[in-house]
Amino acid sequence: MTGAYLTGHLAPVPDEITAVDLPVTGQLPPELEGRYLRNGPNPRPGEDPGHWFTGHGMIHGVRLRGGRAEWYRNRWVRTRRFTENAPYVTDKGLDLTSVQANTHVIQHAGRILALVEAGLPYEMTGELDTVGPCDFGGRLGTAMTAHPKELDGELHFFGYGFAPPYLTYHRLDEKGELVESREVRVPGPTMMHDFAVTANHVVWLDLPVVFDLAAVGSGMPYRWDDGYGARLGVMTRAGDVTWFDVDPCYVFHVGNAREDAEGRVVLEGVRYAPASFRAFWERAGGQDARRPVEAALGGVLHRWTLDPRTGRVAEERIDDRAVEFPSFNETGLGRSARYLYTVSGGSVVKYDLETGGAIEREVGGRAGEAEFVAAEGARAEDDGWLLTINGEELVVLDAADLARVASVRLPRRVPAGFHGSWIPDHA
Repeated sequence: MTGAYLTGHLAPVPDEITAVDLPVTGQLPPELEGRYLRNGPNPRPGEDPGHWFTGHGMIHGVRLRGGRAEWYRNRWVRTRRFTENAPYVTDKGLDLTSVQANTHVIQHAGRILALVEAGLPYEMTGELDTVGPCDFGGRLGTAMTAHPKELDGELHFFGYGFAPPYLTYHRLDEKGELVESREVRVPGPTMMHDFAVTANHVVWLDLPVVFDLAAVGSGMPYRWDDGYGARLGVMTRAGDVTWFDVDPCYVFHVGNAREDAEGRVVLEGVRYAPASFRAFWERAGGQDARRPVEAALGGVLHRWTLDPRTGRVAEERIDDRAVEFPSFNETGLGRSARYLYTVSGGSVVKYDLETGGAIEREVGGRAGEAEFVAAEGARAEDDGWLLTINGEELVVLDAADLARVASVRLPRRVPAGFHGSWIPDHA
């Protein structure tokens, strides 16, 4: 029986292609000059990775310039797992270069990096050729999260592991040099997919999905553990952490975090209750194609307010609809972002976090993560565009009202994937 993660919207494409002069409907904003890159798992023909999360990374790219869509190309990230089938676990320990770099793609300090949280990033060219693994001059000795945060030019990130140290915080300076690494003590090998930063703090998600040695070799070796507990941590830049117990849940992705006038840390994220997480995890690694993974994808938007002075935490459910992949105007990262964008099935949902209002617009097909791009000379936080791939098109929406501005017809179906970035020419 074919795994659900190899069918429908998730079905991989068999090869790499390049196409030029793509057809455009509507008018592309002329200031969108750069590349939209999006990463996701794409096993080679005949391969069954055993779980949605473990196929080889493939980056899909669209080049925009002068109101035109100049090219589309898709390329596998040529990691040592892809080119040599090198083992991840060796007699010398873990080979952090033998991974599927399939989760995110970012740019920092002139490097384009394909990311997966199990190992080192892989540097790519602007044409999506693989340069090779990057350990920042030999300084990085852990894996690197797929969700680093760039604040004031510095890149904050972490690595988690199967054995102590279970969690390590890292920081790159504006030049891309690794200038800080420190262990953060957690009780066990939790699967920490995301985190948050504020102007003065780092926020950790220490949640009850943990490494399972018995499941090694069968897809993703993690399971829900009722005995692990659930807590959020607020760490000062000096490394002191205040932990807050929360109701059991899992969070793949957070939105923004910020400090309010009373010094509390406020965080929004997509929260999975235990039953919701188990349903998703079963389908993401399941063999029954009649039970699509996408049907189980989506927690609900939630807010936590954490007070380091009192040790108290308040939890609030913001909405009832199933959503994922929160994004926002990252010029407000760690400080203030009024608007949050998510996806729900074939729609993009925009939340006003001040008023509690939301608007939803269908984009056709299966909506992918909506990447915010600010307009030149923007006068409002939502003055800009959202870029999303719906499987057949790159869709450009007005971020203010979610009206469709333009779309680029892609030369092939793009499987539903994970995360991407807009990389402007002037960056």
